[in-house]
Amino acid sequence: MRRSIVTRSTDTAVGQRICPLCESCCGLMVELSGRAIVGVAPNPADLMSAGHSCAKGLGLGRIEGDPERIRTPLLRTADGGFREATWDEAFAEIERRLPAFTVDDPGSCAIYHGNPAAHHLDATFYLGELIAALRTRNIYSPASVDTWPKNLAHMLLYGTGLGMTLPDLDRTDYLLILGSNPLVSNGSTVTAPGMHRRLAELRERGGTLVVVDPVRTRTAEVADVHVPIRPGTDAQFLLGVLSVIATEGLARADRIPDVVDGVETVLELAAQFDPEQMAASCGIDLDLIRNVARGFAGAPAAVAHSRIGTCMQEFGTLANWLVEVLTIVTGNLDRPGGAMFSLPAAGGQNTWPVTRPPRLMFDRWRSRVRGLPEAMGELPAVCFAEEILTPGAGRTRALITLAGNPARSLPNSGAIEEALEALDFMVSVDCYLNETTRYADVILPPPPVITRGHHDVTLSHFQIRNVARYTPPLIPLGVGEMSEWHILLRLAAIAKGTPDRPVAEIDDEVAAVATRRAARLAGCETDRAADATAERSGPQRLLDLRLRSGPYGDRFGLEPGGLTLAALEDRPDGIDFGPLSPRLPEVLRTPNGRIDLMPEMITRDLPRLRTSLSRPADGLLLINRRQRRGMNSWLHNALPQPDDSQCALLMSPADAAEHGLMTGDRVAVSSHVATVTAELRVDQALRAGVVSMPHGWGHDGPGLRTSRSAAAPGSNYNALVDDTTDLETPTASPIFNGVPVTVTRTTQEEP
Repeated sequence: MRRSIVTRSTDTAVGQRICPLCESCCGLMVELSGRAIVGVAPNPADLMSAGHSCAKGLGLGRIEGDPERIRTPLLRTADGGFREATWDEAFAEIERRLPAFTVDDPGSCAIYHGNPAAHHLDATFYLGELIAALRTRNIYSPASVDTWPKNLAHMLLYGTGLGMTLPDLDRTDYLLILGSNPLVSNGSTVTAPGMHRRLAELRERGGTLVVVDPVRTRTAEVADVHVPIRPGTDAQFLLGVLSVIATEGLARADRIPDVVDGVETVLELAAQFDPEQMAASCGIDLDLIRNVARGFAGAPAAVAHSRIGTCMQEFGTLANWLVEVLTIVTGNLDRPGGAMFSLPAAGGQNTWPVTRPPRLMFDRWRSRVRGLPEAMGELPAVCFAEEILTPGAGRTRALITLAGNPARSLPNSGAIEEALEALDFMVSVDCYLNETTRYADVILPPPPVITRGHHDVTLSHFQIRNVARYTPPLIPLGVGEMSEWHILLRLAAIAKGTPDRPVAEIDDEVAAVATRRAARLAGCETDRAADATAERSGPQRLLDLRLRSGPYGDRFGLEPGGLTLAALEDRPDGIDFGPLSPRLPEVLRTPNGRIDLMPEMITRDLPRLRTSLSRPADGLLLINRRQRRGMNSWLHNALPQPDDSQCALLMSPADAAEHGLMTGDRVAVSSHVATVTAELRVDQALRAGVVSMPHGWGHDGPGLRTSRSAAAPGSNYNALVDDTTDLETPTASPIFNGVPVTVTRTTQEEP
């Protein structure tokens, strides 16, 4: 095993590490004293991040060294607490109880995997084995909370939900950002570390930055134009922009790729939406819509980028479809400075050849209780509680969670916790005893992150430059530690009723399937691929197979000098394969290999949008917000937050005056689902009619071992969100932005 460590002295060593905490994937220099992280700094030589890191990455030592992290398996005791156990004891308990839900009642065990799992090779390569062993379709993740509308729009236009278009930030002249605050979040579905530098360089070269957001966020503060729309009206704004482009003849037909169908039809449709009416619906001046339309269409290169704010709203799929339509009709698809596709080193859905007619990875099956559609192999998160609590055949009775906290990540937290308590059996692979894992029967701790090799197979689809990187483990597994891929394969063996099967044997079986696939992609014999990777095992072997059969690979020696895992181990700063380049039409995975701008599944929702235009625009609408040191719910105990009012409800001065409130008041925030309390802060960054809180908080209740976050638990935004009636069409995603609420002064704490 190669380790990228350079000895500094007799006491410490320094190694390189790709940060696993968010989608920026910054390069870090990690200083170790024995097995402890004693210092973290940005890696100035990293070819992607070039010396950038955010506060989260620099806090990696605090995260790994948190004294309240679970480091030994825990078993539930008769009195409802937990005791430390050996790995053998923990797996013996799982072996005793799990087969009842997999062998005897297949499909009755669900699985929930959180965002951290997406970063690690272990889950990337082996989670599928566990899902197959469970024989379940009850699979959940945060994707159905914050990403599905964007995924579906891309599936219908380009054929895959993962191979999304990316904003070519470093070469564009006009950048339109909707529903994103990258100067705080670092970006999402776009891997572009150092966003502050990239936006500054856009301005320096004479470009224009436009930010569409109900709040004057940190990103909006540096923009040339801030469009302060009413929450949930991004689709209306984009329809207004497209209407101006259509009626003023601003479309760029000469630059539209010849694989696009429906350009004239979509422009005729857009022209039917009156920009003045759209501006009124958004609560903005008409000139903002006109100026954005003319500026975007007239720029040498322009691109729009939408993220969580556009997905977690009533018309999320429409909004994300319209972002792509805007890019395409102005001639900015698949060209430098516009929207382009990455070419990930480990390959993916839009690099592998098509061997049979592509099938839309949406609505292939439906949930038991409400019949809501699957997407990309998962059910909507709003099904989670009801599938456990609703009696009948097929009821979810057991659960495995992996690096996730659904009690604070999913909507209607009260129903989620009721469901967790009703389970017959629950296993969590997690490093914290938190709001979710306190309901588990067995908790299995993952190993330190520096014991893992790192290459972001999934997130490389979002890189705005084609750079391949890998950082090997910095230290070996310690006494009492187990790799996550071993954990997953042992769980899979138990679920299949073969608990004594050696992990190495299962791994060889997984690798055999991967080897045959890699050999086909590389155009070589299976034995050649197997021999080339025979010295490796686990995730490293599977990654090597992917890299060598990928777009830059050595094809197992048939292309000398091509990419291998060994080449990346020798160059941990990365190998640069250049900027994004045009990939149409080979990137498309639609049934006919073309782009249909008018997918009926999306356009049939336009009448509902028209109907919504007549709604009265009164009352307060709640939206969420990002925090620099937070990552959903799971970093709050390890990283100190900026202040003790991080969960304050923000309100505009006009609304505060109307409600007779002032900064420091304790207020009750009520939706039709629940009521939470929060401290109030009056903030002129918000437009009237909008209030804001961060999501993922509410660290309270018995049984937690997260003393720092529990000491300042914050307000539980998720408890206010409906999981039954107010859902996005057509994905059945919950609506987190634009939640109608009332705000009143109170003397009570959490009711």
